[in-house]
Amino acid sequence: MLSRVEADGIGEVLRTIVGPEHVRAATDADAIAGVFPLVVVEPADERQTASVLRCANQAGLSVIPCGGGTKLNWGNPPRSADVVLSMRRQNRVIEHAWADLTVTVEAGCTIAELQRTLAQHGQRLAVDPLWPERATVGGILSTNDSGALRLGYGSLRDLIIGVTLALADGTIASSGGKVVKNVAGYDLPKLATGGMGTLGVITRAVFRLHPLPRNSRTLSIAVPDAAEMQRVILAILGAQLAPAAVQARNGSVDILLEGTLDGIAAQESAIGKFGKVQEGSPSVWNAREELWGGGNMVKFTTVPARIAAASAYFSRFVIQATGIGFAPFEGDLAQLRAAMEQDGGSLVIFGNRKLDAWGSPGDALPLMRAVKAQFDPKGTLNPGRFVGGI
Repeated sequence: MLSRVEADGIGEVLRTIVGPEHVRAATDADAIAGVFPLVVVEPADERQTASVLRCANQAGLSVIPCGGGTKLNWGNPPRSADVVLSMRRQNRVIEHAWADLTVTVEAGCTIAELQRTLAQHGQRLAVDPLWPERATVGGILSTNDSGALRLGYGSLRDLIIGVTLALADGTIASSGGKVVKNVAGYDLPKLATGGMGTLGVITRAVFRLHPLPRNSRTLSIAVPDAAEMQRVILAILGAQLAPAAVQARNGSVDILLEGTLDGIAAQESAIGKFGKVQEGSPSVWNAREELWGGGNMVKFTTVPARIAAASAYFSRFVIQATGIGFAPFEGDLAQLRAAMEQDGGSLVIFGNRKLDAWGSPGDALPLMRAVKAQFDPKGTLNPGRFVGGI
C-alpha cells in the first residue's frame, strides 16, 4: 500500500527538492511520542527547507522539525506527524566574528561542535544544555534549554540576537542581526526561543558570545536537610558574589566560580562563611543527565525562596538557583502539578502520553493561539505539541 505521501505524489516532489538520497520512508525508530510519521526529509539549506515546507503545507501534511532527537519526547504527542524534517545536514558554523563576540550558525550544528569551533578563539556560547554532543542549536532554542549557566550569563533569550526561520508557507523570515545592540524590528529571536518549532523551523541563529574563563572552580557545600539547602542558596544569591552557576542536589549545593585566580579565591573565602566548602568535581554539572531513566521525568519552576518546599516532593532532583528543577517522579502527576501551581510554580511532564505536558496556560493562551494563527494558519508545524494543544 502506498503511503499518503506517495499517493498524493508528494514523495516525488520532495525527492526533486532535496535529491532522492535524502528522502526515505520513516521507520519505527522515527516515531514521535508514539506517533508514526510517513517520510523523513533532509534538506541541505534553508531554501530547500522552505521548499519542503511549502510543499507539505499546500498538501495538508504535518511537519515535525528534528535536530539531534534528544528532546523529541518533550511536549505533547503531535496530532499527526506526516513529514519529519531533519536538520542534520545544516550543521555549519557560518561565521565566527570573534572580534565582535558573535557567531552565526546553522540550526543542525551540535552544541559540542559549536563550542569546539568557538574555543579556537578563546570564546564560548555560555549555555550548558543537556546532551551537548547530540543536541543541536535549533533543538535547544526550540526547547529553551539553557542550563545552570543562565544564573551568570542569562538564558538563551538573552544570548540570541538574530534568527532565520522557514515558515510553513515557504517564506524565509529573518530578524535581529550580528550586532549585540540591534533593537530594530520584530523580536523574532525571542519569540522562536521556547516555541517548540510551532511557529517556524529555525534554520540559523546569531548569538552573542563570552570569553572562555581563565580559570574555573567547582565548590560543594554539604547540606543535611532542605532547610539548610535553602539557607545556603539564599545566602549565596544575597551576597555580593558573581557565581556562574549554583545548583542544589540531594545533600549538596554546588557553586561554579569563574575568572581570575584572585577573584575566585576571594569568592571562595566569602562562600566559606555559609558552610563547610569542599572541592567539587566539574562532573556535578552533568547531574541533570543522570536523572533520566528513573520514572516520569518532570521539569518544575519555583521562586528561589521556595526551592526547599519544591524539593520535598522528590527523592532525587537537581534544582538550579534560578528556581528551575528536574526530577524523576513516581507518584500522582496530576496531584503534583496542582500542588506546584497552587504554590505559584509550574510543572512540565516529559514523555507521558496520558497527561498534558504543560499544565494550565493561564490567560496567555488566546494570545499564543493568535500568534500561531499568524505564523502557521493551517497548523502544519508540530500540531498539538505546545501549550494548550497549539
